[in-house]
Amino acid sequence: QVQLVESGGGLVQAGASLRLSCAASGRTFSTYPMGWFRQAPGKEREFVAHISTSGGVTYYADSVKGRFTISRDRAKNTVSLQMNKLKPEDTAVYYCAATTRTSLVVTSSAYDYWGQGTQVTVSS
Repeated sequence: QVQLVESGGGLVQAGASLRLSCAASGRTFSTYPMGWFRQAPGKEREFVAHISTSGGVTYYADSVKGRFTISRDRAKNTVSLQMNKLKPEDTAVYYCAATTRTSLVVTSSAYDYWGQGTQVTVSS
């Protein structure tokens, strides 16, 4: 069992940066690939980024590639999402999630554990 708690959201202007963190509990955290998703009002939850158990493999949605960076600290049981050059269309609730699947997965249904989410609002 893994429990996830996100933090770091807020209100920023377009072009600014934010760093989201996801703190995980559970001894087996390091064995789970992790992902970040987001959900804007009236829209479906969408994939943002994925990181492997080792942290050596990452994958991003085209909409954030080159602006966002996912990382993990196995010693601290945390996963982070550095978001640069934020745009108003990045406004959403951001969720971190853990999957028991060993391959790269980008669909929300493939993730087994979810945090409660943190709001990111980008003003124009």
